[in-house]
Amino acid sequence: MNPGIFLALLGTLILTPDALFMRLSELSGGEMVAWRATQGGSIFFLIGLLQFIWPISEEKPKVWRKSFLALIFVQMANVFCFAYGIFLAPVAIVLIAVATVPVFSIILGYWVLKEVVDFKTWLIVIVVFFGVALSVFGDVNSNDLYNYSTALGGLCGLVVAFSLACNFVIIRKDKEVAFPLALGTGGIICGFLAFSFWPSAVDISSNSLFYISITGLIILPLSFILLSRAARMTPASNVSIIMLLETILGPLWVWAFISESPKFITIIGGAIVILALIYFFSIKRKQLEHNNS
Repeated sequence: MNPGIFLALLGTLILTPDALFMRLSELSGGEMVAWRATQGGSIFFLIGLLQFIWPISEEKPKVWRKSFLALIFVQMANVFCFAYGIFLAPVAIVLIAVATVPVFSIILGYWVLKEVVDFKTWLIVIVVFFGVALSVFGDVNSNDLYNYSTALGGLCGLVVAFSLACNFVIIRKDKEVAFPLALGTGGIICGFLAFSFWPSAVDISSNSLFYISITGLIILPLSFILLSRAARMTPASNVSIIMLLETILGPLWVWAFISESPKFITIIGGAIVILALIYFFSIKRKQLEHNNS
């Protein structure tokens, strides 16, 4: 398997229980973004500093460049808009909007990196998006579809998708940028802003702190370090397609531990996504074998 594909898959699998621990924390959207952004940002920042204290190679990562500042802003947009979108709209609406990340990745990859994807990849993107939409459709209440809050929440989901695509493309284009330090800076700034907007986040129970710390200190930084590394080895479109596996597998953790039964339409949508991704992996394996022959 291509190393970039493997890292993207590993990072996505680590990310899958994220929703479970967010649910177990029983925090509001603002409280979650305050703790997750601050904790995850702190870990990113420490990892970034270690690259300067104990550099792996003679070339130290670069900080004073436009791509570094761009990563800070896209990380802030990503972390803040996801939580705020969940607060405004049904989760299903936000997830459908976030599922457009491969489309943004393909467009940005072509525009910035001149990377062109083939027809099969476009077909997989369409099938995966359809599977995600079908999977979350059962959670959509018709009464929630036509109001300002839902529209704004969906827009937040699109901002998240665009931010993730920008993140992967920037890291792939500028392989010398100190991306952990940039992601950490963006996360910490966003976390401090969230604490100011939601002061109730300071007063949470030890039980909530335990669960949100698992996602903030372990799951979030570890998964995104791997996904960001993957973006340096394989096109952003590949990373973003694999990331959508989290949309399907994430709820499985919730159903397993909180005893929430999935709807039949959700199972069908999930099966479509998994089959499409299996086909995607088989294509990439054949391409790798062909390149090595």
